[in-house]
Amino acid sequence: MSIQILGTGAYVPERIVTNDDLSRMVDTSDEWIQQRVGVRERHVSVSESAADMGAKAAQRALEAAGITADQLDLIVGATVSPDRICPSVSASVQEQIGASCPAFDVNSACSGFLFALDTAAAFIARGGIRYALVLGAERLSRIVDWSDRSTCVIFGDGAGAFVIAPGENYLASHLFTQGGDSVLAIPLGKGNSPFYEKEEEPLAVHMSGQETFKFAVKQIVGGLNLIAEQAGVTPDQFDYIVPHQANYRIIDLAARRLGIPMERFMLNLDRYGNTSSASVPISFDELARSGKLKKGDLIAMCAFGGGLSSAACLIRW
Repeated sequence: MSIQILGTGAYVPERIVTNDDLSRMVDTSDEWIQQRVGVRERHVSVSESAADMGAKAAQRALEAAGITADQLDLIVGATVSPDRICPSVSASVQEQIGASCPAFDVNSACSGFLFALDTAAAFIARGGIRYALVLGAERLSRIVDWSDRSTCVIFGDGAGAFVIAPGENYLASHLFTQGGDSVLAIPLGKGNSPFYEKEEEPLAVHMSGQETFKFAVKQIVGGLNLIAEQAGVTPDQFDYIVPHQANYRIIDLAARRLGIPMERFMLNLDRYGNTSSASVPISFDELARSGKLKKGDLIAMCAFGGGLSSAACLIRW
């Protein structure tokens, strides 16, 4: 048994922060950011938590699927920026939308949504699940160092969600982890223990840009080739690719190595920045609502992030 996507939803907060806005906060410029990253603006929360945004994306996905929250049998969420360690973002979303089912989070950084999707697919394959909600929700503005121009220009806030059900449209998937914190890490911050002697780093995103770039290109190319092989197709047969929106140059180089035109890649990085685990479902929701998709289209999704982690999957629309 596989899965099918019944509905998608996305939400971003109203407040927009442009590159010009950031240039008044740190030593940067619109030209510098667009050339190196590809972002023009990003949405940031002024009052909503990751769970608040996740609940709004979930409601839109439920409406698109034509079901109600009380019909859900499972909620699996992904986040690296919860407002609380407990309850989980998924548990808070469950309460807000009025669901009554098991709910838990996974954390695999920017790959988290695809890890969550594969987890929910496994639950459905086991049997007993009719409808599952999978979501990625991030308030990255909470954990970014706004004095660090190398990272603060990249990220944005938002949430995206899928409603899935048993079906035969989940054709292939691949999850990967290479443990380590030397390339990309988000420390939790100074703890409360009077006994812990090791110095603790403040809460902020720490990233080695060049190493992240190399890892990302390698994993996008390798992951898409692998899921194509699993499904018995070639990457040039993908009708659309929905990549994690981290850096335009990463996606462009991966596309050239795969020999796939950029027109097939769903890109919204310029408007939302990197929303971590929310990136893929926000982008997929835009594609799903664009009117471009046809029944039978092959759509690949791929992501990479801290962990280090990466993921890819292939669905038939």
